[in-house]
Amino acid sequence: MNTNTPSGGARERAREVLLAAVQGLVLAVAVLPFSVLFLVLTLLSVALIPLGVGIVTTPWVLTAVRALADNHREIAARWSGVRIESAYRPLPAGANPWTRTFGMLRDSQVRRDVLWLPVNMTAGFATALLPPVLLFYSFEGFALAAGLWRPMADGPYWYGFVPVRGQATALAAGVLGAVILVVAWRLVPRLLAVHFKLARAVLAPGQGELAERVRVLTETRRDAVATSAAELRRIERDLHDGAQARLVVMGMDLSTVESLIDTDPEQARRLIAQARKNSAEALGELRDLVRGIHPPVLAERGLGDAVRALALRLPIPTEVTVDLPGRADAPVASAAYFAVSEMLTNAVKHSGADRVWVDLHHADGMLRIAVTDNGRGGAVIAPGSGLAGVERRLGTFDGVLAVSSPAGGPTMATMEIPCALS
Repeated sequence: MNTNTPSGGARERAREVLLAAVQGLVLAVAVLPFSVLFLVLTLLSVALIPLGVGIVTTPWVLTAVRALADNHREIAARWSGVRIESAYRPLPAGANPWTRTFGMLRDSQVRRDVLWLPVNMTAGFATALLPPVLLFYSFEGFALAAGLWRPMADGPYWYGFVPVRGQATALAAGVLGAVILVVAWRLVPRLLAVHFKLARAVLAPGQGELAERVRVLTETRRDAVATSAAELRRIERDLHDGAQARLVVMGMDLSTVESLIDTDPEQARRLIAQARKNSAEALGELRDLVRGIHPPVLAERGLGDAVRALALRLPIPTEVTVDLPGRADAPVASAAYFAVSEMLTNAVKHSGADRVWVDLHHADGMLRIAVTDNGRGGAVIAPGSGLAGVERRLGTFDGVLAVSSPAGGPTMATMEIPCALS
């Protein structure tokens, strides 16, 4: 049947209005108790931080508040097409409760989530309840006009501003109900959107925060371009000074062989052997160069096996734990691989460690990597250091690096990169 006819359009509009009213009623029923519950739990947990109990409970409570806010974001997009952005700061995997508690409390997005709770249980509750009240209140006017006023004939029954005392005033209530229904017909879906726009006004990051985010991303992209240019120059230099030079010498030797093969076969054989040696060395240098750009094991077997191969080449025992149900995109995998390689190199050269642990796993849209050694500690992300280079490399993909390395050790480097696995 053609829904573009006037009757089809009216039915579609009626369905939209009724659905928006029911959705508003569901929100109103859920908003008040959940907002009150989570606000009370948050305030209680934060108050218990000085006693030590809140250090354990606060991350759990704030994670639940975030889940509630994320659920509201999803509903807003699905029910009213209102997109509510978020800008949570990632926390290092395996962080202790103290770090998680104060890391979350310093996160401006988490603070906005908490601020949203009292707004949601007051103005949010009212804006969610308004669409169903407006729609269903109109039907009360029709019921009064149909005779529902008679059981309440002892005194005037107020419907809006109409005092219902008899059939005439009941009909006036029916007229008012019709007017309210017309208003509801036009406004109920928009009123539901107002509820979500109110949530967006509180939950969405501000322009200043977004501008800072853009600035950081711009800097990381610029660093990535500079790093790529430097890497390209290194590759050109290695080719020129290594494989290219050996290939030139090999060509000269073969030219000499052509002229000596009839007059001095012995010398020609020695030059052929030298050319064979140069070709093998040039091939080895090319393989090393390619391995430095993108290791073959990474392309063939994925990040987990590539890191295991790195660990096998280390002179100290290294335990690798991998929980990756798929493969990351090649650029992300490459960045993660070379970041782990830098961490392992630092552990061997500078930490004095006799054991290293590497953990790779994927959860909540994040590739998380932790490299821990039992060395002397003292590692810092200083400008120009290898750790700063790792931070820049990860920043290209909006990733982060956190290093915990107290004097005396142990050292734990945690990396997180947003990515999906295929």
